[in-house]
Amino acid sequence: MIQVDKLQELRELCSGVEIFPKEVLDWIEEENLWSIWVPKTYGGLELSLTDGLHKLKALARIDASLGWTVTLCSGANYFVGNLEECKARDIFLNSKVPVCFGGSGGVSGTALICDDHYNISGKWHYATGAPYLTHFTLNAEILENGVQLRNDDGSPRVRSFVIPKSAVQVIEDWNTMGLKATATHSFAVKDYLAHKSSSFSYNDCYLPHPIFKIPFALFADLTLWINYIGIAEQLLEEAGAVIVKERLGALGITILESVRKIFLYASEIEKRIEENRAFEPDYMEEIHNEAVQSVKSISRTMIEIYPSLGVKASTKDHKLNQIFRDYFTATQHHIFTK
Repeated sequence: MIQVDKLQELRELCSGVEIFPKEVLDWIEEENLWSIWVPKTYGGLELSLTDGLHKLKALARIDASLGWTVTLCSGANYFVGNLEECKARDIFLNSKVPVCFGGSGGVSGTALICDDHYNISGKWHYATGAPYLTHFTLNAEILENGVQLRNDDGSPRVRSFVIPKSAVQVIEDWNTMGLKATATHSFAVKDYLAHKSSSFSYNDCYLPHPIFKIPFALFADLTLWINYIGIAEQLLEEAGAVIVKERLGALGITILESVRKIFLYASEIEKRIEENRAFEPDYMEEIHNEAVQSVKSISRTMIEIYPSLGVKASTKDHKLNQIFRDYFTATQHHIFTK
């Protein structure tokens, strides 16, 4: 639980900034938030799905950029479970600073096989937290002898990689109306030789912890969904000081129903893992659809109350305006616009 005075301090430090100040980054590191899902043996918090979602919701309620950045970066650190043990130990146990992964889910580059290395080049968009990262993650099509390798179904063969920030050129092109401090810039790589141990697949897991038994697509749905809920709770709190709470009823009910659903699913997922049950595609699709509909409902109720909030909500430097801009920037994430 975050103390009230610390919560207010964090809100003030995050308000209106385009990059988090040192005080915020120091607090994130002190609380070990980049490693919410990382096992304790690798220096992480090793939270359960339910506890981690509660943590992310609380952060999003403080500030949308704070919650979003920690969610995406801790979600990238989740790949510790997909790395070979030698690589995971090398990164997480030998680092002199707190490890922070982040990058792009797009396939925008190539990786040419060179003996036991890959020569990586390309440009990738939307690396949340780019200035804060120690390592960048990326997806690339695999080439051998200049020829694109393909899977049995004819699709391009793709691998994921984690490389140090020193191998990356950050392109400062994040110019959105909201989520400014997430600094979700593009990045480029040119002829970087990455050892094969830097390569991984979302489908291959080397750690036995329950959290890593969750398919990554499902994990991503839940961790992003909880952010929309947290941001909506922040708006509900701020709007309560502007208009009578009775007029906020629809948003409050929508939030409560969304909270009920997501934590019911989290409990079901943890039980499935405990019982060693599979995650069928239909079940995963059900959760994804519920998340999408929940976000649509939150969006609709937020828009409905906007005319009641007055000029303050349209004033650029007002907190209500920032929350609206942050929330509707967040809704453009590709998972929720498919």
